[in-house]
Amino acid sequence: MSPSKLFAFLRAINVGGHTVTMAELRRHFESVGLEDVETFIASGNVIFSANAKDVPALERKIESHLHKSLGYEVKTFVRTASEVGEIARYQPFPEAAVRSTGALCVGFVAEPLAAAAKKALSTLRTEIDGFHVHGREIYWICKLKQSESKFSNVRFEKTVGVPITFRGANTIARLAAKHCS
Repeated sequence: MSPSKLFAFLRAINVGGHTVTMAELRRHFESVGLEDVETFIASGNVIFSANAKDVPALERKIESHLHKSLGYEVKTFVRTASEVGEIARYQPFPEAAVRSTGALCVGFVAEPLAAAAKKALSTLRTEIDGFHVHGREIYWICKLKQSESKFSNVRFEKTVGVPITFRGANTIARLAAKHCS
């Protein structure tokens, strides 16, 4: 079995006073046996190759190593190249809404949301914030600038009860264009 291209989306990298250089992050991934490691912008996006039959086990392995090495929890969400390509192509909102929006982001969770979690998420909708759930991704559209919204990772996690990390849809599109044929 040849190694597959995988993507790790990390929570708590270079935010909240937790600074990690991309060279250091690459070394951490290499030290757990991952190959062809590269980073994409300094917000915890890591591309690598691995023979991973059990992706949740790989996520736990990365999380454990980063926790021991960095001294704090780094939730890790791994997706395949195929999944990242699909995420980039998926259109959760009408094109007109996307063109006029302030921000469109993709949130990564470990498992698809249960019915109760989806219901809790619906309570976060506002005049400026909308959400769409598709598989293990939560799409967030903000009609204004993100800084003008009361929505955040912390608010999501407190309301819905599961960890998440968000990336701009443009970041996902750039990753897919570069790495997903």
